[in-house]
Amino acid sequence: MSIKQKTLDLKKRMQDALQGGGAQAIEKQVAMGKMTARERIISLLDPNSFHEYDLFVEHAAKDFDMDKKQLPGDGVITGTGTISGYPVCIYAQDFTVAGGSLGLMHARKITKIMDLAMNLKIPIIGINDSGGARIQEGVNSLAGYGEIFFRNTQASGVIPQISVILGPCAGGAVYSPALTDFVFVVDKISKMFITGPEVIKSVLGEEISMEELGGARVHSEITGNAHFFAESEAECFQQIKKLVTYIPWNNSKKAEPFPKKAPKTEEFKIDKIMPADPRQPYDVRDVIKSISDNSEFFEVQELFAANMVVGFGRLNGQTIGFVANQPMVLAGVLDVDSSDKAARFIRFCNAFNIPLVTLVDLPGYLPGIDQEHAGVIRHGAKILYSYSEATVPKVTIILRKAYGGGYIAMCSRHLRADFVFAWPTAEIAVMGPEGAANIIFRSEIKNAENPEEMRKKKVEEYKEKFANPYVAAAHGYVDAVIEPHDTRKFVLHALEISATKEQLIPTKKHGIPPF
Repeated sequence: MSIKQKTLDLKKRMQDALQGGGAQAIEKQVAMGKMTARERIISLLDPNSFHEYDLFVEHAAKDFDMDKKQLPGDGVITGTGTISGYPVCIYAQDFTVAGGSLGLMHARKITKIMDLAMNLKIPIIGINDSGGARIQEGVNSLAGYGEIFFRNTQASGVIPQISVILGPCAGGAVYSPALTDFVFVVDKISKMFITGPEVIKSVLGEEISMEELGGARVHSEITGNAHFFAESEAECFQQIKKLVTYIPWNNSKKAEPFPKKAPKTEEFKIDKIMPADPRQPYDVRDVIKSISDNSEFFEVQELFAANMVVGFGRLNGQTIGFVANQPMVLAGVLDVDSSDKAARFIRFCNAFNIPLVTLVDLPGYLPGIDQEHAGVIRHGAKILYSYSEATVPKVTIILRKAYGGGYIAMCSRHLRADFVFAWPTAEIAVMGPEGAANIIFRSEIKNAENPEEMRKKKVEEYKEKFANPYVAAAHGYVDAVIEPHDTRKFVLHALEISATKEQLIPTKKHGIPPF
């Protein structure tokens, strides 16, 4: 056979493989409002940057007539490319080929590209669209999942791992996304659950739809399993492209710097954000935008535990991780979900050399029987652990309330914040003035001729003495009390001089976080 004939043979083989599950299966995929696996990769990556590998991999299963079936690429596409010039490894399960089910060779393609990502020290992106384990391959399918989970764990904190759920992701398959850093979902398309509606109905007698059980909104708003919610696949890909610009390739680097830009001070005037009434809420994201470059803020888990705000911004072109209490939701209290949300984000930033800026305004931890029984002690300890463990530069600004355990937990000096600044509006105390006065001056209030007047007087007395930043500043727990409009200047300087920070940690295999 001549070179020309061999080349023609190659082209034919490629053409056949590129058809995936065939025209009918592709039509069905499109009818569900979904792109094909290859279209997804091409849409996400820079034009003409995708290089595919293992196109001709075939399954080796023989049972249940599998030896008579051809599964192009064994139902998954793998390769490398770039996003905004940043190199990535990527795989996408092809639902048109045996429902994207995972068999041994399917799994080996995924683990091979994961190994390459680790060797090259670049991010790995996985697009999940699969019916689950390929039952015909039995334990080989389970072995494939196990190999993927092991690699997810080994890669954790070394390279960024991004999961995109663009179809069903059920059973054991859900644990790979759960082990990765960021999970993206799309409304009406993404489905994640351990056991499906039919199993739940047969075992428990409860009826529920796939969307209500494990749809995109459920995981974005209720479970917290998803970090980014989109209305369409196109919007989802734009979110991923944006995220990649904020994070480094691996844990030995810092995120690529961007040109410095001043905040949009006309739109976000820091002096006008804080209400005159200390009981009135405000949107803490406006404070973030008032100090971040170009007033840009890329929020993570926006729909989950909204009393805590986390996300990425830039200061002087450098990526910063922002963690902030949100006074607009539950007064910004810490609870089970918000503690989990913040702790996970803090640990990502620490693993990938991203400095942390914390904005504090909270009355403490959320009280209540439900919270206690949900394990707020254990969950609340996670934020303490993650801040204490973090060795990246840490800057804290106390905006208003910082009471009790909440004051300590939100990156206080005692958890080794490098710099703690406070606005004049800051109130740092063991508890709120009303509660404190009721305890400290109980007998005086009780024995007064007018108990209510005495209570008001003692509340004001407590406020005068403790509801300010100066007592903490007098003990050195606050480095400087600053005017709000000086916040960006102080934070920029603090980050600049702490850029070479080195913190020695005890020699140990690893700590034991309050999982």
